[in-house]
Amino acid sequence: MTAEKTGYAPFRVGTETYQTWYKIVGEIGVGGRPLVCLHGGGGMSHHYMLPHAVLNSRLDIPVIFYDQLGNGESTHLPDAPKDFWKPELWETHGEASMLAAYFTATQAPPGLKNLIVSNSPASLPLMKISTEAILDLNPDVGAIARKHAEAGTFSSPEYQASIKALHARHFCRVDPIPQDLLTSILAVEKDPTVFSNMCGPSIYHISGFVKDWSLIPELHKITCPMLLISSPHDVMQPNTIIPWFQGVSKVKWVELQNSTHMPMFEEPERYFDVLVEFLSRDKI
Repeated sequence: MTAEKTGYAPFRVGTETYQTWYKIVGEIGVGGRPLVCLHGGGGMSHHYMLPHAVLNSRLDIPVIFYDQLGNGESTHLPDAPKDFWKPELWETHGEASMLAAYFTATQAPPGLKNLIVSNSPASLPLMKISTEAILDLNPDVGAIARKHAEAGTFSSPEYQASIKALHARHFCRVDPIPQDLLTSILAVEKDPTVFSNMCGPSIYHISGFVKDWSLIPELHKITCPMLLISSPHDVMQPNTIIPWFQGVSKVKWVELQNSTHMPMFEEPERYFDVLVEFLSRDKI
């Protein structure tokens, strides 16, 4: 039976200490170098990343999951002031592929051997161009989303329904939604503090503190080998992905043709084969 361990790691912000929940599948120190799964979504819990636990058995490595501060099993801070959720907080705590890459570029951690960026934009301004293109590609619901965005009526059931329809086409096309992914989505709905401050009402209308954030100036500083994964059907269109390929010196880019934003659910066999090949290449 595979060993699993859960616990809490202290996370200090100023004079306060909060708790970050984590889960380890496998044992640290047994097998190869651990794989740390950093989840994104601006408030989504670790659950949608759980399919990566298969890499423990396939590669004989520990796989580590966590819940970012403000969601899941970690400390929630619904009453924290908006400026608490400033970028500097996430640069030290880590969240999503962009921040993992930023940490890699700026800190050059000596123990980091590989970086995997899956379906992540290199720039939020470029992501805005991408989401506008998605709205154009889906005029039936795109017009509804834009109407409410212009009116500022983001809480409208009609706006929420339009976003749900867009997600079904460009976020995850598995129907019904996989339970682990649904759990993460519901975590945002239960406590939207992080998402609303970081992103805004939805990924199609980013207005939070990350709206102007771009990694492009830092990409040349990433020196470890990087695997870049994308899909032409993803809400993250090619314009958001190309800068990774242009800016990182050691990069392998794999485009999964039958996925949107969640290849671990939509194209799991191909997705995990790609990860296994990349992470085990030194053993071949």
